[in-house]
Amino acid sequence: MVDIYSHLLDHNLIFLTGEIDDEMAETVIAQRLYLESLDTEDDIHILINSPGGLVTAGFAIYDAMQCISCNISTLCMGQAASMAAVLLAAGTPGKRLAFPDARMMIHQPLGGAEGQASDVEIRAKEIGRVKRHLNQIQVQHTGQPMEIIERDSDRDFYLDAEESVEYGLIDRIINPGEGLIKWNK
Repeated sequence: MVDIYSHLLDHNLIFLTGEIDDEMAETVIAQRLYLESLDTEDDIHILINSPGGLVTAGFAIYDAMQCISCNISTLCMGQAASMAAVLLAAGTPGKRLAFPDARMMIHQPLGGAEGQASDVEIRAKEIGRVKRHLNQIQVQHTGQPMEIIERDSDRDFYLDAEESVEYGLIDRIINPGEGLIKWNK
């Protein structure tokens, strides 16, 4: 019996599906390292269908994406929300794609704190730093000015595929009939 995901990995395809957590980050980073160890100049393709998840796990994946020497194409199939939208936009410019019915969403980081007032204050400052860093990443990858990113990410901000192209989250929409094999050529 063929392990379909191993077969797809052999073709430089990494799946980022479901909630982004530490386990997913470990798997995606390990797959990326494996592909880089093959010493090929072929693109790595990350297929995304995720509601987002832990910011720290997402930062681990993001940093691994930014440190690779080859191109990384990203494809949203379904949704790329929250941290997943950051990862979608972090693909190599010109190689950030989505299916026609894909949905993207950006927002500020979620968090909470309890305990002593000083602990709550420390946590609030950290969430503020994370928010500013996420906004700067979005500015870098979308080309939007900071004021627009701050305004739009203040609450859940949903975009369809066409709006995502205009916004700079992706570069193009995969056309019906284009096929799943041809998009990564």
